[in-house]
Amino acid sequence: MVDTAELVDNDFLRQFEIKVDDSLAKIEYSLQERKIFLTKLIVPEEIKDKNFSKEFLELVFEQIGERNLSVVPTSPEIAKFVRSNRKYKRMLPVGLRI
Repeated sequence: MVDTAELVDNDFLRQFEIKVDDSLAKIEYSLQERKIFLTKLIVPEEIKDKNFSKEFLELVFEQIGERNLSVVPTSPEIAKFVRSNRKYKRMLPVGLRI
């Protein structure tokens, strides 16, 4: 489902967006220096796919990695994703443990 949609970094609204059918899923963020704080994951109820959030987060983390930014997950859902995916822990700033 995610692989057919396009990930958009809407820097005006400070959110990553992905449109699925008529629904818009988003991850809100705040950018400070070389760190991006992922503050909120919003997935509409219309999106029933269980793996959608995981796939959406993987796309976002890949794009953040290409920009060489450190990630600070402040949302519980995003922190849980990082804890369960070791390869993204390297993107945390030095000294941050979750």
